[in-house]
Amino acid sequence: MVHEMYIKSKAAVDKKTKSLARRISPGQIGVICHRDLDELGALSLINAKVKAVINAEEAISGRYPNLGPKLLCEHGIPLIDGVGKGVMQLIKEGDILEIVDNEIYLDGIQVAKGRLLDKKTIDRRMEWAKQNLESELDAFIDNTLEYAKKEKGFILGQLNLPAIDTQFSGKHALIVVRGKDYRNDLNTVQSYIEEVRPILVGVDGGGDALLEYGLIPNIIIGDMDSVSDKALKCCREIIVHAYMDGRAPGMERIKGLGLEAAVLAAPGTSEDIAMLLAYQNGAELIVAVGAHTTMIDFLEKGRRGMGSTFLTRLKIGEKLVDAKGVNKLYKESVKTRHVVGLVLAAMIPIAIVGTMSPPFQQLYRLLCMRLRLIIGM
Repeated sequence: MVHEMYIKSKAAVDKKTKSLARRISPGQIGVICHRDLDELGALSLINAKVKAVINAEEAISGRYPNLGPKLLCEHGIPLIDGVGKGVMQLIKEGDILEIVDNEIYLDGIQVAKGRLLDKKTIDRRMEWAKQNLESELDAFIDNTLEYAKKEKGFILGQLNLPAIDTQFSGKHALIVVRGKDYRNDLNTVQSYIEEVRPILVGVDGGGDALLEYGLIPNIIIGDMDSVSDKALKCCREIIVHAYMDGRAPGMERIKGLGLEAAVLAAPGTSEDIAMLLAYQNGAELIVAVGAHTTMIDFLEKGRRGMGSTFLTRLKIGEKLVDAKGVNKLYKESVKTRHVVGLVLAAMIPIAIVGTMSPPFQQLYRLLCMRLRLIIGM
């Protein structure tokens, strides 16, 4: 029997895709448990140069058209899908795995079997998922309204903010979330950052996004599950986003690094809390980069509604400028007429100077005399 695919490599195992992507070595096989693999999760695996991905869950459940599997396919990374959650216990970190078509072998014994998601299968499932969007939208709106009612008193009122050293009053605040397309938008606002020098706030992995551009975050805020140790150690202040009952799992990591942090218990997402922190501390303008704004964004984060985000933006109002997608405003290439116009504009002062020179004036008089002779004046 001729097999279409054979891969042999060491396994890295983690239920959280973003955690696995931070430590997996190039050429290894990633074993994850990720229902509806999102775009950012897939990009993190692609950037980590994984050899293949084994998913215990369904990478496309049909709830909405998530782009993760398509991206893996486009980059030539095989995805063996829906192998069952038991694989997370059967396969251990460092095990040498063999993938034969859609079957997974450990020490020559088949331990799991799934489905190899090729382009045709992914396209078919994506079309199916698109047809489910309307019902998903209904549920999303209902959830948003339900949580908006529960959280309106807290978010629209005054947050019990921790004391911080960073002074927002009268300044701009740039809040960076490591959402999709954040790099392009950061490129676009580079001149703004250099000229205005806003307070830099990284929301979890947004701290690393700032470091990519040589920028040191003034504050990193979040539950600390997707930010690097490097970013935490170099930022000026850390705020751990805690549950409403006061539990703050992220503090364990902060203490383990020997760092200090303030704790802020609040509902909603960490990016909502970052905006409210800047607003309530008197920021003149709040610029958001990479923030989550659409239903797909929130579904990819595992949230079934956006009540807190709706209320936060309602409260902040005109102080908030969302830079998401702003790079698309500047994609138009330079047109020929623009170049011609620029050259003509540059020639005007040269022409003026030239007409004032003695040689040009003599030539002008000779031309006038010649013209008179021709027309008989």
